[in-house]
Amino acid sequence: MSLTSRVTLGVAVTVSSAIIGYVHYKQSEDRLKLHEGVIRDVEQQQRRKHENRYTLQQQIDMTKQLKALEASSASPEPQAQSSPAESQPAQVEKQPKSPASNLKAHPAAQEAPPSQPTD
Repeated sequence: MSLTSRVTLGVAVTVSSAIIGYVHYKQSEDRLKLHEGVIRDVEQQQRRKHENRYTLQQQIDMTKQLKALEASSASPEPQAQSSPAESQPAQVEKQPKSPASNLKAHPAAQEAPPSQPTD
């Protein structure tokens, strides 16, 4: 075998080995990056889950406070020395049922719509 063929064979083997080594190294690095991405995604999911639970708990607390407020405002308060006229329930005016009589009952509904400005 001649010197030129030996050098060519050596260079080819060296270049091939370097390429194969680089590809294996790059695959290992890519796998690690992918694995780190999965870990990061799991951490984000856990963080979001925790935040969502916290928000849900806040909403539950606010709902309880609102219900308690509504219950306290709906409970009858004792009246201090009311006159007999105040103790009787107020007479509620009955609304007419036909649309035409509704217009008669509500003068604001009979007003014309505001005119459009012309440019």
